[in-house]
Amino acid sequence: MTENTLAKNNFIINFQSFYELMKPRVMSLVIFTCVVGLIIAPKEINFINAIVSLVAVALGAGAAGALNMWYESDVDALMKRTCLRPIPTGKITKNQALFFGVTTAIFSIILLYLFSNFLSALMLTITILFYVVIYTIFLKQRTPQNIVIGGAAGAFPPIIGWTIATNTITMEPLFLFLIIFFWTPSHFWALSLYKIEDYNNAKIPMLPIVSGVQFTKLNILIYGILLVIISIIPYFLGYFGLTYLVTSILLGSYYIYLCYELLVNIKKEKVISKKIFIYSILYLFLIFSIMPIDKII
Repeated sequence: MTENTLAKNNFIINFQSFYELMKPRVMSLVIFTCVVGLIIAPKEINFINAIVSLVAVALGAGAAGALNMWYESDVDALMKRTCLRPIPTGKITKNQALFFGVTTAIFSIILLYLFSNFLSALMLTITILFYVVIYTIFLKQRTPQNIVIGGAAGAFPPIIGWTIATNTITMEPLFLFLIIFFWTPSHFWALSLYKIEDYNNAKIPMLPIVSGVQFTKLNILIYGILLVIISIIPYFLGYFGLTYLVTSILLGSYYIYLCYELLVNIKKEKVISKKIFIYSILYLFLIFSIMPIDKII
């Protein structure tokens, strides 16, 4: 193998490692909800500005993910779900992750300011700081309510999308924020139920570890019901039409059914909790997908 081939292979490996450091699956969800906020906003912006702004938001989300992995690298090494991430496997050092995360975060905020507006850049800054400082550093390893409060970080992107188009914040994007905010606890508590050994090993005070499995299942049901109620309200405020209402009721009814099944079925709680985790992703994707479709209809 030649030196050029080795250099090329090393470059590809390093690129893949830094890409993994940015949590691409989380980043894709951030971009998706941000795009929905941008599309349903009542104003249109220049196509180039919109694309570059979305790239900036993606970079900001990736930077937050990188800084999260930097801070939690020791914890990640203890969990089966995260032990193959770039830092625990030695593909990237902690210092490299810190430098990459900080510089990418700064670059993303400046880029969004230049191609959008100050309010959008400010919202992206708040999102990154909330995820890294409030959630990762202060909440995650200190309180079982970590995912409830910290969920706000993942709920900001549709507001950012809205501000990119309008340079304002109104009630409509706030309801998109609330849908993600109330979706987050049941989504992650379901994950913590069927990955409870991981969180025990890492000593992360997730709700089932601190308050018990049954209490967690009850809270999953409560937040599932709250999520469905919040998702229906925008119809009655005139933000969306009948297509959205019917879709949100159908999707929400099955979500509540799964959460209730989890509460009453003790023997299959791991199977059902995994099913809720997977369905919750589909739920969020579909309910946000129907928003721009409803606007068109």
